[in-house]
Amino acid sequence: MHISEGILSAPVLLSGAGVTIIGTALGLRGMKEEKIPRTALLSSAFFVASLVHVPVGPSSAHLILNGLVGILLGWAAFPAILLGLTLQAALFQFGGLTTLGVNTMNMALPAVICYFLFHLLVKKKSTALTGIAGFLAGFLGVLLSGLMVALSLVFTGEYFRQVAKLVIIVHLPIMFIEGVITGFIVVFLRKVKPEILEG
Repeated sequence: MHISEGILSAPVLLSGAGVTIIGTALGLRGMKEEKIPRTALLSSAFFVASLVHVPVGPSSAHLILNGLVGILLGWAAFPAILLGLTLQAALFQFGGLTTLGVNTMNMALPAVICYFLFHLLVKKKSTALTGIAGFLAGFLGVLLSGLMVALSLVFTGEYFRQVAKLVIIVHLPIMFIEGVITGFIVVFLRKVKPEILEG
C-alpha cells in the first residue's frame, strides 16, 4: 500500500508526518533493550513481506503483516515499520521519502489499534480464541490500512475517489490471507514461546 511521490497534497503529507513522528517517539520511548531484537526481526519480516507488490493506480497491493507486528510490538510498530519503509524507499523506490510519513502512518497506526484490540485475547489459554484473535488482527490491520490509504487519496482530491475504492477492493483477498497467516503464527507462538505474547 505504498503511495507514490507527487500524489498527495501538502496538508495530507504534513499530517501523516506529524502522526508518524509522535508514534515513533512513543514507540522508541517505550522500547526496552530486550525488545530491540524482536523489533528488528519484525521490521525485517515486514520489509520482505511487502517487497512483492502489484501496482494499483498510485498505490500497490501486497502483504503487510501489520496486524502481527502490532500484536507483538504495540507502539514499537511505528519505528519498526518506519525502518522497513525507509529501506524500501531508498533501495527499491517503493513509495518515496516525501510520502514516508503518510505511508508509515497508514500501516503502523492500524498495527497499534490491533495491539489494543487483540493483545489480551491472544494471551488467553484457549488456542481457538488465540487463533481467532490473530485472524481478526491480521484481517483488520489490512482493512484499516486500506481505509487510511483511501482516505489519504480522497483528502488529496475528489478525482482519487475511484482509485480509493479500488485500493480497498483489491486488498480483500489479502485481508483474508493475512488473517490466516497471523492466526497461525500467534497460535504457534502460544505453543512454543508464549512469553513473546506476554510482553
